[in-house]
Amino acid sequence: MEKNTIIFDGNSVDTYIDTNTNRIITLTPRRRPNYHDNPPVAAIVNGELCSLMAPIPKNGEIRTVKLFTTLGRRVYRKSLCLLLSWASEQLYPNRTLVIGHSLGDGYFFSYKDGNGADIALLKEKMWEAVHRDMLIEFETLNNDEALSYAQTHHLDDTIKLIKTRNDSAYLFAKLGDTLELYYEPLVPSTRYLVVWDLIEYEDGLLLRYPQSRDDFSLKNAQPNDRLYDVFKNNKRIAAILGIESLGALNQKQLDGAIEETIILSETLQRRCFAKIAEEISEKKSKLVFISGPSSSGKTTSSLKLCNELKINGLNPIKISLDDYYNDDDLVPTDEDGKKDYEVLEALNLSLFRTQIRELLDGKEVHLATYSIKTRVHSFKEETTRLGERNILVIEGIHGLHPDLLPDVDQDLSFKIYISALTQLNLDSLSRISTTDNRILRRLVRDHRTRGLSAIDTLSRWPSVERGEKSHIFPYQNNADVMVNSALEYELGVLTTYATPLLRSVPKSAGEAYTTARRLLQFLKLVYPIPSDAVPCDSLLREFIGGSIFDTN
Repeated sequence: MEKNTIIFDGNSVDTYIDTNTNRIITLTPRRRPNYHDNPPVAAIVNGELCSLMAPIPKNGEIRTVKLFTTLGRRVYRKSLCLLLSWASEQLYPNRTLVIGHSLGDGYFFSYKDGNGADIALLKEKMWEAVHRDMLIEFETLNNDEALSYAQTHHLDDTIKLIKTRNDSAYLFAKLGDTLELYYEPLVPSTRYLVVWDLIEYEDGLLLRYPQSRDDFSLKNAQPNDRLYDVFKNNKRIAAILGIESLGALNQKQLDGAIEETIILSETLQRRCFAKIAEEISEKKSKLVFISGPSSSGKTTSSLKLCNELKINGLNPIKISLDDYYNDDDLVPTDEDGKKDYEVLEALNLSLFRTQIRELLDGKEVHLATYSIKTRVHSFKEETTRLGERNILVIEGIHGLHPDLLPDVDQDLSFKIYISALTQLNLDSLSRISTTDNRILRRLVRDHRTRGLSAIDTLSRWPSVERGEKSHIFPYQNNADVMVNSALEYELGVLTTYATPLLRSVPKSAGEAYTTARRLLQFLKLVYPIPSDAVPCDSLLREFIGGSIFDTN
């Protein structure tokens, strides 16, 4: 036995390593925990997120990740996906199940052959695994073995990623005989996976999981038809571009076809804004509201839409809600005591409502302006008046909040919800988080335009997410249309800018360091794409710089 002292959840603990097996033998719990015990599902080892099955370094610092935390829920949801994959392989060994997008409180899955499945049988099989308390283990395969497994199981997107990574060996998560490439920690066994549901949804399946507001039960399923339609259109676009997974995007770069891909991607997005402009013109709206979560590209989207409206003979007046922030001493604080600019009350609502009402009444107004960098308020020198051909385009995270302009005539309004809804998968069974894409966008933009470090942005992000869940996402279905601002190729461009920023985060930064290390592991899979080919009017330029629009 070899003595090993570690810091475990803040306490110094003497443990012993069996030199034959290299296992720490004194931290085994006396009883196996259940879901309702809020058990550890992963660990942060020396600042990095790890599986509970990972080797523990000597003299390391270990902090357990409990299930009912942001990271713990991420682990749980990913583990549910593996559970469904196992059940599907047991029942339909010759069919390929492909993970899709996140949809409300679940993940959308479909079968590659386009046919449905027996939901009751799948659920029965999944519960069988839960009751059997099957271990989720790991297995390392060399390159040939990994390719052979993916080919045998018709995992085309996994094949593409393996071929573009071309590593000598790959770590797979293993449940029974089902394997999937390992990217992030999973729960130790299926006994934890007890709160979920599987329902039929449109032409596929929806694997539902509990929301953070209630970890112990599921709310009644709510239809999300508009969001589903957006993702269905994304799938159509991905097929046109030949980019449905990260491996396919990497291959475009290898084949020298990325410039054509960029042009096509930008053209398809431009068509989207042109179509919306036609709808607005036909409705004869006087106010257009553009809302969405942080780093969705609302500013560039509003400017692109304004150009399309001009082509339709209208004269748009763009107004940013960012110009109506309150003085700092009037901005509420969040639970960490920091200024919370994500809540509606951070805006000077009285001024905003007065100016919009005056414009609608035909009066001249000196519109407000505000510098986020200097926190200085002022008013524009020129006056603005709403004429017959004018239309107000109002963008900001609270654009769809019903309390923003409660007295406005809804017949005058057209509402747009926009978000960066990443449509790429890592491979056949693992999705790329939409949230991660937005973090990368914001990281790059904050550093370039606001002089914020990666630590600042990553530390602030949990507060941003809390604000979105309370003040943005609940109102997304108020929109007349939903728009996906994510460009199929953008991860390749963002990785060049984001990687050095993420590497600058020191271990002393705590949770920001853990997030940075997790994102770096993900970006290792992405082939960099030079920004030279990105058009100057691209929405992506709002984040990386070089835009012809005034987006700062």
